[in-house]
Amino acid sequence: MIGISKLYCSTVEPSDALRYGRRSSDLPSHLLQFSQDKTPVVVWNITRQCNLRCIHCYASAGSAQPANELSTDEGIRLIDDLAKMGAPVILFSGGEPMMRKDLPELAGYAVKKGIRAVISTNGTLITREAAQRLKNIGLSYVGISLDGGQAINDRFRGVDGAFAAALKGIENSQEAGIKVGLRFTMNRYNVNEIPVLFDLLEEREIPRICFYHLVYAGRGSNLVNDDLSHEQTRAAVDLIMDRTRALHEKGKAKEVLTVDNHADGPYLYLRLRREDPKRADKALELLMMNEGNNSGRGIGCVSWDGEVHADQFWRHYSFGNIRKRPFSEIWSDLSNPLMKKLKDKKQYVTGRCAGCRWLDICGGNFRVRAEAVYGDIWAPDPACYLTDEEIAKN
Repeated sequence: MIGISKLYCSTVEPSDALRYGRRSSDLPSHLLQFSQDKTPVVVWNITRQCNLRCIHCYASAGSAQPANELSTDEGIRLIDDLAKMGAPVILFSGGEPMMRKDLPELAGYAVKKGIRAVISTNGTLITREAAQRLKNIGLSYVGISLDGGQAINDRFRGVDGAFAAALKGIENSQEAGIKVGLRFTMNRYNVNEIPVLFDLLEEREIPRICFYHLVYAGRGSNLVNDDLSHEQTRAAVDLIMDRTRALHEKGKAKEVLTVDNHADGPYLYLRLRREDPKRADKALELLMMNEGNNSGRGIGCVSWDGEVHADQFWRHYSFGNIRKRPFSEIWSDLSNPLMKKLKDKKQYVTGRCAGCRWLDICGGNFRVRAEAVYGDIWAPDPACYLTDEEIAKN
């Protein structure tokens, strides 16, 4: 994650992270990306079942319930293991996590074990009663995905009325007192909807939004040719920075992040260096703490069937199954060559990544995209939009 509001609008200083000691267990959620130990945030896709049919779903979710989902008891054992290893956050995702009736029980148990519980959802199933249950168990955050305004969103989601239902889910969550954020995955068909999302932030007093770059996984693999061009990506990131600054100048500060393309960090720094060199130096210090992509290190994934992945997009490669070994053992087992390399991927990237001046900040970006396009895990990420001049070492 790249904190646009943190870095571009100076809502966080380097000392804010340093004063907590930078251990994951000690950091508040808004500083977690600057942790030093990189104890993983774990995405648990608790089901593959979903009530929508999103064209870019990385999990290729469907309406049928998988026969091999982890049981409630298996989920409890997973949470016990994650608590023991010090995982700071469990992100309950899917499919649509609200379709599992035991979600409140599992999330509530995680909270009792000292883990922050958050959910990633399409929002359409968050009734007033469901929102109150989630509040009562101590859920920290609800991230609700939208793809634009009503027409674009419902076309992407494959169900008429999905937009209106998601807005109702936002309203119900806010009424229950749960922190709500938006999630928006950019591609060439909806990039013009970015202003619509910023308008929603302001009009509905939503405190947070994450703009995701497209990752070529699941049904998203079918959109490789529909991803933004490098020029469109630069324009989109510039617009996100402009709208974030405008909100801050109006006294309506929001937390704005971009996700899944760590080229955003150097790009933001280079813009800040032109506009305000002194602030640029502070942003660079925070970017160095962030360390870029953390698949296989600072973020991991457990699938509905117990398979362990480097992140939620890397479903074609499993390191093992929690039904056979605890997540903590699988995660720390460096006898697996890929797991070992992902712990320090900067040594193994090739091409323009290997000679990039921003490698310590970017961490080599997304290996899944490189593999999807080039068939080589360690090839340059094709979504890196920095020019050769911008990455050249001085």
